[in-house]
Amino acid sequence: MTKAVATQAVRITLGSVAVDGDLDVPVRAAGLVVFAHGSGSSRFSRRNRAVAATLEEAGFGTLLLDLLTQEEEAEDELTSEHRFNIPLLSQRVIGAVDWAQTRPDLRQLPVAAFGASTGAAAALMAAAARPAVVGAVISRGGRPDLAADALPRVLSPTLLIVGGDDTPVIRMNRDAMRRMHAPVELAIVPHATHLFEEPGALEQVAKLAADWCRRHL
Repeated sequence: MTKAVATQAVRITLGSVAVDGDLDVPVRAAGLVVFAHGSGSSRFSRRNRAVAATLEEAGFGTLLLDLLTQEEEAEDELTSEHRFNIPLLSQRVIGAVDWAQTRPDLRQLPVAAFGASTGAAAALMAAAARPAVVGAVISRGGRPDLAADALPRVLSPTLLIVGGDDTPVIRMNRDAMRRMHAPVELAIVPHATHLFEEPGALEQVAKLAADWCRRHL
C-alpha cells in the first residue's frame, strides 16, 4: 500500500471565478486522477471519495474538484440551472487539467479524468479538448450522451461503468459507445443501481477504476 500525503486544499482560478479542490498525491505517484462530480454533488461526494481512496492506495494522486463556486451552488439548489450546463462544467475540468500542468510537482504525472453522472460528460469533453494530456477517462453511472459532438473527438481510452439494474443508463452508455472512436469498454456491475449503494458495488467501481489507470496511465 502506498501512503498518501496529507490532503492539500487548493483553489484554482478559472477566468473570473475560483473553484475549490482537495489534492492528495502519494509518494512516487503513478498519475493524477481529476474527479468531476455529478449533478447536485461536490468534492465531498462520499462515493467519489471512496473511489479516490482506493486510487490513492494504488499509487495515484487525486484531485476532487468543486465544479461550481459557492454562489453558483446556492443558485443551483434553487433553480438547477448549472448542474446540466455541461459546457460550463467541462470548462472547469479543462481548467483543472491545465492548472495541474502549471505545477512542477504535478506536470510530469499522466492524467486521467473520472466523471460521475453528468460529470462524465464534462470529463469526456475535457479529454476531447486536451488529448495530449488526458490519458484515460473513467465514467461511473455517467451520462456520456451529454458530451454530444465531443464523443467522436475523444482519443483517450475510456471505461464506462454502469450498474446492472440501471437499465436506462446502460442504454445511454451503449449509444455513446457507438459514437466514439477511442478504445472504449463497458463494465456492468451486477445488481447495482445508479448510485452503487448495494453492498460491494462501490468497491467494484473503485477496483475497475484503479485497474484502468494501471493499464492506461
